[in-house]
Amino acid sequence: MNSTTSLHAVSPVPAGASALPRQPVAPGPLDGRAIGVMTLLCLTWSLQQISLKAIAAQASPMLMVVLRSGIALVLLAALMWHRGERAQAARWKPGAVVGALFALEYLLVAEALRFTGASHVVVFLYTAPIFAALGLHLRLPAERLGARQVGGIALAFAGIALAFLGSDAASAGTGARALLGDALALLAGVAWGATTVTIRCSSLASAPATETLLYQLLGAFCLLLPAAWLTGQWHFEPSALVWAHLGFQSLVVSFVSFLAWCWLLRRYLASRLGVFSFLTPLFGVVLGVGLLGEPLELPFVAGSVLVLAGIGLVALRR
Repeated sequence: MNSTTSLHAVSPVPAGASALPRQPVAPGPLDGRAIGVMTLLCLTWSLQQISLKAIAAQASPMLMVVLRSGIALVLLAALMWHRGERAQAARWKPGAVVGALFALEYLLVAEALRFTGASHVVVFLYTAPIFAALGLHLRLPAERLGARQVGGIALAFAGIALAFLGSDAASAGTGARALLGDALALLAGVAWGATTVTIRCSSLASAPATETLLYQLLGAFCLLLPAAWLTGQWHFEPSALVWAHLGFQSLVVSFVSFLAWCWLLRRYLASRLGVFSFLTPLFGVVLGVGLLGEPLELPFVAGSVLVLAGIGLVALRR
């Protein structure tokens, strides 16, 4: 499995974000600046679910995703106009599929946050590389899995089973809601992995990162807006705290971090960046416990370690 495949799945910016125009200067190894920016990006990405969970009582997570997607969509359209970029009509079909999958991913994330902790959502969402690897193995001869990758997938699934079956929720009736939330977060990881496969196996593989992100934001806004209304997740209290979280989600997470990620990919080796991106679920667990006071169960911790170890094996070059 190549390095760009793993990066497509582990970064929360569009799965095609490494489809960038050719640069005259070849990417180089990481330096102190790259390490600092990458660490900050991983911290930012881990705060996505923490932020949504923190204000869930004041603003519905699904509505927050709708609003942030709409704001980021306007910013991205302005950026593309400034650069003279246009979406290609020939790519609208895979673009529609990617947009629908992105909307499904965040529909599942928003629902998961209603039932389980943000730290659980971050870890299960970041199983996406496993499902992307399986899908690409079936679709692309160049992405056939080796023995190391197969072992990594088995290890990750063992970790998922341990995190589910070994938790207190599995043995207590009152924990059924938490298990449902964990399952929804895992399905969100499946949707993210499917997005990666769709992009790699379609004309979007050669599309600019901005075009891929355009389809994803458009899909999230257009599909989740009616979904939020139909499910009654329309609650929004316009307080200073809520506006601050919305600004963070829209400007920092959905737009600025995307630009920073593309900047890194133009200048540094993608395989080295991919290693650092695994900090995101680790930050998510720490912040969920530290900022939200979420309980930390030993089976979940052990399962998470196995999942991350498995993902690391899958991401390694043959």
